[in-house]
Formats: sequence, structure tokens, C-alpha cells
Amino acid sequence: MIRQLTIIGVGLIGGSLARALKQARAVQEVVGCGRDEQHLQRAMALGVIDRYDTDMTRAVAGADMVVLAMPVGAMEAVYRQIAAHLADDAVVTDVGSSKGSVVEAVRQAVGEVPARFVPGHPIAGTEKSGVEASFAELFQQRRVILTPLAHTDAGALARVRAMWQATGALVEEVGVKHHDEVLAATSHLPHLLAFALVDTLATMHDKVEIFHFAAGGFRDFTRIASSDPQMWHDICVNNRSEILAMLDLFMNDLDRLRQAIANNDSDYILEVFQRAKQARDQFSQV
Repeated sequence: MIRQLTIIGVGLIGGSLARALKQARAVQEVVGCGRDEQHLQRAMALGVIDRYDTDMTRAVAGADMVVLAMPVGAMEAVYRQIAAHLADDAVVTDVGSSKGSVVEAVRQAVGEVPARFVPGHPIAGTEKSGVEASFAELFQQRRVILTPLAHTDAGALARVRAMWQATGALVEEVGVKHHDEVLAATSHLPHLLAFALVDTLATMHDKVEIFHFAAGGFRDFTRIASSDPQMWHDICVNNRSEILAMLDLFMNDLDRLRQAIANNDSDYILEVFQRAKQARDQFSQV
């Protein structure tokens, strides 16, 4: 049982976590924190949080679990502000999609990564954002990755694991670098492609007609381009090297496919499509 959960950034992820833990009766009180008081009042009206404070130092006071659910670009400034106001038994975790930058941000903020800070990342979400989009079932049967460091406190790690398990999530542990490499391939690259495709089509002179005739495949592929631009901007900036490596790999393969089309190399085109279909069908059964 979490006595006081303080969530800094009560949006889709933070709000859904609060809802899920309340539904599981795994938390006594949820305190929300953010810069927009109207947003926090809305979270209160929805029953997502029990009280709020726009002052982070007051919001974390007395909390035994603090979840940092704001964009990763704000991590250093936020942690520097709250560090001296955390209770001795407080465990701090985050939900950022790039763990290397989060670990470095905390280190820059206070000189070292505290043993009771547990880096984490729920691999769950939708293209919608804001507390209004939150729902208690978001994490059920979804993976949450924890990336503890060598000196991470075992008790703190166990508490964060238990918190996510209470939401119905499947919790796994991997190294920081491996997490960032895998997520660059499976999450960051697809979002970049969706954003780039929609932006390209939106700049064409007949864009109205293009979007008018767009079918289900276009909607499915580009759905994630409706995601929070600030969040994905921060991810690109903070996981730059891993994303660039994946972009280079993909652009090389895309160029080979372009050459095959230009050269009417039907065998290669069919080979790529068949290989991709087989891989996607296998993935859908996992």
C-alpha cells in the first residue's frame, strides 16, 4: 500500500497510473502537481487525484512514492527542485521513454543518482494526451521496463515493481543502454516516420484531397502522429544517438527498396514484402 503517491505531470500516463492504483486499492492518497492549476482542478473533478499543489516542493512533502511523469526534457530541473524536500523513505521513479538521458539528468541535478531513484518506462499509451484521456486499464498486460543501476536500493526497486504490478502490468528489468536501443527501434522510429509522412503530405498543394481519400491503412499507420509533439521532441533530443543509428539503418533499407522499384526488380520487392509480412504475423502472435 502506497501511503502518499505524488505524481508530477498528471496527463495520460500519470492519470492512468493514479486511476489504476485507486481501482486496485493500492494507494491511500494521490497528490497531483503541475504548472496548470486548471488542469489539476480538472484532475480533481475527475477523481484522478485527491489534492494538488502547483509547488513541487510542497507536493512531494510526506510522499513515500513520487512518480515523475513530465517530458524528459524537464527532468533535471524538476529533480533539482524536489531533491532536498523528499522524505527519507521516499522512492522516486519516472516514466520517460529514454532512460540514459533521465539517469544523466538526475546525476546532473544532484551530483549522483540516488539509490532510491528507480528509472522506469511503461510501454503503454495512446495517441491522446491529457488527464481526460487517462483510464485505469491502460497498463493491463502491458510491459513496464525498469532499468535499475548497480547501486539501486533493492527495497526501492521492489516497491516500484509492486506498484506497476498492481496496475496489471508485466514488469521486466533491462539495462539502460539496451532499453534505449530497443525503444529507438520499436517506438521512436515509428513515431518519427508517422510524423514525417503526415508533415510531407500536409505540405503538398492538394493535401485536402489527399487526406479526403485516405483509407484505413493511412489512418492506422499515422495515428501516432497525433501524439504529444513536445514529448516526442524531447525523446528525439534525449535519445539522439540511438535514434540516428536506427534512422540510418532504415534509410539504407528504404533506399535499396527505392532502387529495386526504379530497376523493376520485382523479385527483391516481393522478397521484402514477404519477409515483412512473416515477421509482422509472428509479432502479432507474441
